[in-house]
Amino acid sequence: MSLAQDSLVWVWAALYEELPVNTGKTIRYQDDEVALFRLGSGSVKAIRNRCPHKDGVLAEGIVCGEHVFCPMHDRRINLSSGLVQTPDTGCVRTYATKIQDGAVYIGFPTSAEKVG
Repeated sequence: MSLAQDSLVWVWAALYEELPVNTGKTIRYQDDEVALFRLGSGSVKAIRNRCPHKDGVLAEGIVCGEHVFCPMHDRRINLSSGLVQTPDTGCVRTYATKIQDGAVYIGFPTSAEKVG
């Protein structure tokens, strides 16, 4: 599902410089639990913190390039698209991120958009 960035609620998540590279951080906002990653490339990615296979905590996974490996069964998940690499299947929700004034923000959909 694609959402317009101006319809998101931007929530402060962390200071960019304090995010360790290639290590996940769990962020909670209302009913959402997100795994936040600062990649070696310098970009920041955010995905739902649960693997679609058996609910493994993705913030505890190993990051390699643009992917995180689920710590439970080693499913490889693309951090940009949320797609699980074949031969496995599934998809994880992704969240928009932005860096502003040294802080990382995650864009959450409004309540009305979550329902629809």
